[in-house]
Amino acid sequence: MTAKVVIYLRVSTPEQTTENQLPVLQKWVTERGYELLEIYSENESAWKAGHQRELARLFADLQKRKADICLVWALDRLSRQGAAAILNLIDRFKRHGVRVISLQESWTEAPTEIAEVLYAIAGWVARMESQRRSERTKAGLERVKAEGKKLGRPKGSKDKQQRSSTGYFMRYASPRVKEKYG
Repeated sequence: MTAKVVIYLRVSTPEQTTENQLPVLQKWVTERGYELLEIYSENESAWKAGHQRELARLFADLQKRKADICLVWALDRLSRQGAAAILNLIDRFKRHGVRVISLQESWTEAPTEIAEVLYAIAGWVARMESQRRSERTKAGLERVKAEGKKLGRPKGSKDKQQRSSTGYFMRYASPRVKEKYG
């Protein structure tokens, strides 16, 4: 019986693209003679819990159809929130009968008895990488401020296109405002 595979792709910023991940993952599926069911692709931070709409759609779809494997570029594509988040996601996949295989963490293809520990370590590493990147960014901004340079847009500049009324504002809006604009 041929294994059924879903691919989950994620990048964090608009400057990044999933185009680097997709061909390699598709090749992995083809080389093994597996059936590719669907590709889930999104451009969202893995730190923003609840913002990974495609991951939520993937879990919803797993209720309806049977996949055997969820293939990802790396485990940090699922979450950068640490060991607990990765372990929770892996457990959710397991409850649907789905194995998570990461191209970058080859040990996921043949899980061992210590797989849970390795998943936890991978989650911890992803979180630490993200925190270090954030610290470097903040340090750079502080350095620029200390040099007397102004941060942000020039005074009086405007967006080229109108912003939507959803998003950050809507998250904190009253139910009445959400009904009117949401």
